[in-house]
Amino acid sequence: MTRRPLLEAGVDEAGRGPLAGPVVVAAVILPADYDLAFLDDSKRLSAVKRERLAPEIEAQAIAYSVEFVEVDEIDRVNILQATMNGMRRAVESLDPRPQRALVDGNRAPEMPCEVETIIGGDGLVASISAASVLAKVYRDRLMMSMHELYPEYGFDRHKGYPTAVHLERLRQFGACEIHRRSFAPVRKVIGN
Repeated sequence: MTRRPLLEAGVDEAGRGPLAGPVVVAAVILPADYDLAFLDDSKRLSAVKRERLAPEIEAQAIAYSVEFVEVDEIDRVNILQATMNGMRRAVESLDPRPQRALVDGNRAPEMPCEVETIIGGDGLVASISAASVLAKVYRDRLMMSMHELYPEYGFDRHKGYPTAVHLERLRQFGACEIHRRSFAPVRKVIGN
């Protein structure tokens, strides 16, 4: 009897640190024979390379899932718990379901499968790198669309991260609908 290979999903997120917008979590199951040129941790790839790679990942993956964890959930339960919730939902929505989830970092939620955390996994494990790329691409696309709604904040430049420009615009215009009110710089501006 031949054993079927273990289905492993790589899991990573983008957007834990920003003051605005969702956390985006991706889970990806790659086949053993994937062919993805320059696959790497999304932070080491240019935006152009990430955009080129994302549809290749989607086309070659056995399964992938992208989960948006919205600002209201982040503010309600805290950023870590919201990220863990997103990771669990991303893995649970994969079809087929993986037998193991490989999660970038040192923390993972309970999952419906075996879980292993890998510090620096987005640069070491192909499926985590693929998840890293999808999470970053989907989040960046969303933040570009948020720039259309709220151009005064410059989301097209900083994607919600706490840059000097973003902090200045936050002080100047106050918080908008997609700002995380539980984050200290936003709380300071809105006076809570």
